[in-house]
Amino acid sequence: MAFSKMVKPESAELIHLTVLRTERLSAHWLRVTLGGGEVERFRPMGYDQWFRLFLPIGGDAGLERVPAKANSMFGYLKFLRIPDGERPVMRNYTVRAYRRATGDAGAEIDVDFVLHGSAADGTAGPASRWAETCSPGEHVLIIDEGLTFNPQRGTDRVVLVGDETALPAIAGICASLPATAVGTAIIEVPSDEDALAFPHPDGVDVTWITRPHDTAPGVLALAALATNALPDAPFHAYAAGEQSLASGVRKHLVGERGVDKNAVSFCGYWKIGAASPASKAAREAAAEPLA
Repeated sequence: MAFSKMVKPESAELIHLTVLRTERLSAHWLRVTLGGGEVERFRPMGYDQWFRLFLPIGGDAGLERVPAKANSMFGYLKFLRIPDGERPVMRNYTVRAYRRATGDAGAEIDVDFVLHGSAADGTAGPASRWAETCSPGEHVLIIDEGLTFNPQRGTDRVVLVGDETALPAIAGICASLPATAVGTAIIEVPSDEDALAFPHPDGVDVTWITRPHDTAPGVLALAALATNALPDAPFHAYAAGEQSLASGVRKHLVGERGVDKNAVSFCGYWKIGAASPASKAAREAAAEPLA
């Protein structure tokens, strides 16, 4: 049985949210906290829960035209019919944290953005530019997509590998693991300042690697994994980030170290030289076991 298939959410409908606040975390990290709107319809699942995020680059008029099933093939085709300049930017993001409503405040969802370039000098991509310039009260849409991390029930030994874009997912997984979990997490970041500490079980060893400017993303993380001892089986491995890193981890573990192909979840979030997000088909293909 394959335990690496994606876990679907309870509902995959459009949810309207608003920006509550933003916080600069480091040179390359900015947190946007969402809430209000229809946040009570969101069902937190923990781990690496991810969603489609629709950003109002062309104003609220574009958001109002997003079809209900924009994450399906036919819905996406309808989405593409929204005129350029009005069509929202769609990207995939991970729930960094979810806080339930209290007597004083509504539920909140933290979304951490990796900043590429700068909005000030025009070098930022559309999602980074929006994150840097958005204001409280702005509207967004999300569609929940569930989990990629899906180990066999009872597995509490893990190997987690990723670049900076996988940090929210790895942090979410660690926050959801039992306190008795053991394993290793290898995270490659572009600067020491971007190594944002997060809570994790005492038995999970976290290794931070700072990537020199002239080194391709993922190379150092993959090299570190190759020299790292693996937990006793059974364990579940998770790799995410730049496409060659995610697929390289899978190939290394399965092809060179004999790990059960069903014990590896992986997803290429992005590809060097491409600004668009990993497609749903790519994520689902990544979640399938090797043939």
